[in-house]
Amino acid sequence: MQKVKLISAGRLKEPFYKAAAAEYQKRLSRYMKLTEHEIKDEKAPERLSALEADAVKRKEGEALLSRIGALDYVIALDLGAKQLSSEGFAALIDKLAMERGDIAFCIGGSLGLHENVLERANMRLSLSEMTFCHQLARVVLLEQLYRACKINAGEVYHK
Repeated sequence: MQKVKLISAGRLKEPFYKAAAAEYQKRLSRYMKLTEHEIKDEKAPERLSALEADAVKRKEGEALLSRIGALDYVIALDLGAKQLSSEGFAALIDKLAMERGDIAFCIGGSLGLHENVLERANMRLSLSEMTFCHQLARVVLLEQLYRACKINAGEVYHK
């Protein structure tokens, strides 16, 4: 069974995000072994200098990296990165399951991912040209993982 880690800065705070994530976690359990790791998101006031912002991202990045295994295939969620269709994402997940083993997705905090995480990543992926809060990005990623599993299993899922 495919092993997938979802490593994210911050916890799901809103009940509706928690409920959506729990539903997709339950659905995914038929297809993969999913583990989620929440690291502490650092306080980031609206007005930070570039140096202060880098320090916040670096601290979060170090915590994210500590959860990644040496052999994990790391996919960093990054706003300016490559986008895939749901079918393309499903093909990627299927290919990685055959060739690479464990996958680790990294979602940064409100300031994004530090360069040290992006450098460790095997791939950078954008969920959309739009910006999502990291809590919603997590739910969207879970839904797309579920959709990919359904596509790869040849099962029907709503369009």
